[in-house]
Amino acid sequence: MAWVNLPRMFLKLPVRALAYASLASSMVLVGSYVGLSKSLVAVFPVFLLAWLRFGIAAVAMAGWVRRPHAEQRLSRGDRKLLFFESFLGNFLFSICMLFGVQATSAVAAGVVMAGIPAAVALLSRFWLGEKLQSRVMAGIACAVAGIALLALARGSQPAQQAPWWGYALLLGAVFCEACYVVIGKRLTAQVSPKRISALINLWGLVLVTPLGLWQAMRFDFAGVAASAWGLLLFYAVAASMVTVWLWMVGLRHVPAQQAGVFSVMLPLAATAVGVLWLGESLGLAQALALGLALAGLLLATWPGSSPGSRQPAG
Repeated sequence: MAWVNLPRMFLKLPVRALAYASLASSMVLVGSYVGLSKSLVAVFPVFLLAWLRFGIAAVAMAGWVRRPHAEQRLSRGDRKLLFFESFLGNFLFSICMLFGVQATSAVAAGVVMAGIPAAVALLSRFWLGEKLQSRVMAGIACAVAGIALLALARGSQPAQQAPWWGYALLLGAVFCEACYVVIGKRLTAQVSPKRISALINLWGLVLVTPLGLWQAMRFDFAGVAASAWGLLLFYAVAASMVTVWLWMVGLRHVPAQQAGVFSVMLPLAATAVGVLWLGESLGLAQALALGLALAGLLLATWPGSSPGSRQPAG
């Protein structure tokens, strides 16, 4: 399988270039599957889709579970972090994102997901004790304004009107992804990126299995087109394997808040998929909301000039 050799593709790159390329590639893939998931939830029930995703990825990453000889055994704290990394960043993120995209649109998801860096900044303040600068507060205000504009404008096109809880679920996905970033920074100091990817995917599989089996018993698998199975394979490998590994590789060498700037790729990719692939419209209000959200993203995550801003988080 081609993706098994992915770790070897970047070995000759300088460490910093490897980290930047990994972070950017991860967010492009996340944005792509956030957008494409709109097509998948039209075919598979949400819990069944999540279960199939984790199951396919578990098979693909079977060789990544074993502990390398040079790696220390997992401590009790590491095990707790791995569980919460999966529960928040895999299980809850997938549920909130899939139900949210199903109720709204890929474009809406792209705009709301642009609030992730602001959420990371807030969590870093309360969990890691990092100081919130004024430009970060301004960035948070821009991101919130963009999301509020999107929600207020949802009724301007009756054919595309979406319920408020759809946006609330997307906001929940933002919080889950922010937790994933902050916890991931702690984990990369102790556990290899490949093993983190495999272990948190296994936790996700365990958590969603009861709900997945419940929906599988009433689902007509024979009615699924080959193209949908192909899209599911891409979604599973990209969401649970490749993006996680790429992100953890980058986090090992880049401070958490600086890494957050690369999530600019997520809303851009999700919006591009929604407009170019799914045929969704990008109205004036949505374009303004996306611009506000992206401005907030850059304000909140652009590396500062103070000495403290150059120190790695975690």
